[in-house]
Amino acid sequence: MTTILALLATAVVALGCGAGTTDTAGGSGSDGAAVKGDDKAVKTAKIGQPARDGKFEFTVKSSKCGVAKVGYSVLGEKAQGQFCLITINVKNIGKESQMFDGSSQKAYAADGTEYSADTGAAIYSNQNAETFLNDINPGNQVTGVVVFDIPKKVKLTKLELHDSPFSGGVTSP
Repeated sequence: MTTILALLATAVVALGCGAGTTDTAGGSGSDGAAVKGDDKAVKTAKIGQPARDGKFEFTVKSSKCGVAKVGYSVLGEKAQGQFCLITINVKNIGKESQMFDGSSQKAYAADGTEYSADTGAAIYSNQNAETFLNDINPGNQVTGVVVFDIPKKVKLTKLELHDSPFSGGVTSP
């Protein structure tokens, strides 16, 4: 499947991301069903389960932290600290095309420190350019990697995924 920076709906997902670890996360209600409601409603997510925000349904597939460099030997990007690579599937559940923007995604450490997605590193982490400002037509879905550059000793505890910079989002402890 084509990898892509598929994350434009707000979904806060527990990652437990530590150096060299691989975890999975996704979004849904406490009973496993996607939580529905207005954009201001708090939504929760569980590992590997879909969570909806706006016109996107997100499923976080995995996370891998402790990555020092992404890309190829000649072309690539080196982390300031460590890269955390979050693989996510994004499906357009709306009735019109919606643009996915990886830069609308956020990650959080246990102390509440917020980290922005590194769109430059994401270009090297995805096989296709579809992860950067890519329109997804209704019913279509993409899978890709969103990259966060965080300090080496930091562990991520939440991921916040948005269908737009102004959406309400989805959360998970």
